[in-house]
Amino acid sequence: MHSGSSFVFKTMASNYDNTILKVLAEAGHSGMSVQKVARHVFNASNSFFEPVSYDDIRRYVQQYVLRNSKGTDALLLNIGQRGIYKINPNSAQSQQLMLMFSDDEDEEAEKRNDEDQSLSLF
Repeated sequence: MHSGSSFVFKTMASNYDNTILKVLAEAGHSGMSVQKVARHVFNASNSFFEPVSYDDIRRYVQQYVLRNSKGTDALLLNIGQRGIYKINPNSAQSQQLMLMFSDDEDEEAEKRNDEDQSLSLF
């Protein structure tokens, strides 16, 4: 039974990772503070049926940012102010992520365009 809970945590962590990266991608070159990223992740993840603790998410975001901002080719980059990070545009990983995000946005735009926009008569 322990492996099942491990799978759920890994899936949740993966969702948190994706949300962190999307938030930082939307923040652009100016970056965003770890606290604001944590708030966005909390709002995206918290629900009535699956409540999560803000403190747990904040700790996770802090650890994720620290883990992914070390080295010259790190995924994340501190912009010079304490606690504010952005996606490193020179990182090979970030360039791949930007391609994935742009593909996701293109697919969403196509879905919106394909929806039936006609009015119902009933």
